[in-house]
Amino acid sequence: MTVPTFRPSPAADGPIAVDSPDLAALLRVIADGAAARERGEASAVEAIGLVRGARLGAFRLPRDEGGSGGSLRDLYEIVIALGEADSNIPHILRNHFAFVERALRNRGAAGYDGWLAAIRAGRLFGLGASELGTQNIGDGTSETLLAPHGDGYRLSGRKYYSTGNLYADLLFINARTPEGERVAAIIPADRPGVDLTDDWDGIGQRLTASGTTVLDDVAVAADEVVPLAQERRVPHEATFQQLYLTAIIAGILRAVVRDAAALLTSRPRNYYHAVADKPAEDPLLQEILGRLAGTAYVAEAAVLRAAEALELAFDSALAGPPDEALFREAALRAAKAKVVVDDLALNAATRLFEVGGASAATQSAGLDRHWRNIRTISSHNPVAYKARAIGRHVLDGTPLPAAAFF
Repeated sequence: MTVPTFRPSPAADGPIAVDSPDLAALLRVIADGAAARERGEASAVEAIGLVRGARLGAFRLPRDEGGSGGSLRDLYEIVIALGEADSNIPHILRNHFAFVERALRNRGAAGYDGWLAAIRAGRLFGLGASELGTQNIGDGTSETLLAPHGDGYRLSGRKYYSTGNLYADLLFINARTPEGERVAAIIPADRPGVDLTDDWDGIGQRLTASGTTVLDDVAVAADEVVPLAQERRVPHEATFQQLYLTAIIAGILRAVVRDAAALLTSRPRNYYHAVADKPAEDPLLQEILGRLAGTAYVAEAAVLRAAEALELAFDSALAGPPDEALFREAALRAAKAKVVVDDLALNAATRLFEVGGASAATQSAGLDRHWRNIRTISSHNPVAYKARAIGRHVLDGTPLPAAAFF
């Protein structure tokens, strides 16, 4: 098959920008190849290569530093658009964009200026954080060991759910020293001793390579080590990543609406007992499509409203001490968005089949991917626990949890 190509326009003077013709063209190429990737006829490596070539990963860097100068809200709009084109692609990039925010907050410290230069050059970052041996999921503990060795270090451990690492240039690996200090190592993904295994067997998001990262006595230079205790941290640091997942789901809902409309207009016949001869003229099917469109709108609006709050919080951290009240508000909005959008999205992905009849349930149509992808993404963060935390906050002001997943 012919591999889709994308080339930024000659007039482009930096990374791809929101609302630009180049971004629209990139989205079209990614969308055009989505079905082939789902069927295993094309690789997500090619799509990520297009993203890397467009330097989309530098979107949030200021213009005078070689970036697009995009706002956080603009970034979430792009994530939604990518989610509509192919939900695997923005998911692969989630850890990269989270690292960009971390680097922007820590410029001038712990070597982050060098990592910002790598982002500016178009390099993509992955993450090694989750470990199956951790009793309390998301508490930040790590058994991966960074031990002194000569004038550098050696890194050993095993990370799971390593979304995007297979496509990344550099990896941010959470670890600990023999003394128990929390650190990170930033290393090339192709360094000897790094084994990236695509053993992810999820029902959805199949191309994200959310598998295992094995670190077998990997050499780490002293300037590749980040002492996490010296970093500039912010409250509810995981809000960015959690809202990002809901943004992908909002994008999938756009695709549900798109595919539902295509089904209606492509069907030439209707059931003998229907209220109209043509499906596209059937008021019952039109109502379903209208409800799907409303669901997609509400999901997108909820994500962008939370993104606006998160941008205010991040701006406070860039200007001085982080404003805790702004971060609490952003975390609360993101949590509320998730607990509602997840349920609405799963229902919408099911109702999509009501406008298509039995022919919509064929494997060749591939419409089941929307439900599978939503179900997989939403399972990253259990709704029940999050809804309970919101309920307690409403009742008596109990703060939301401050570690991962919020």
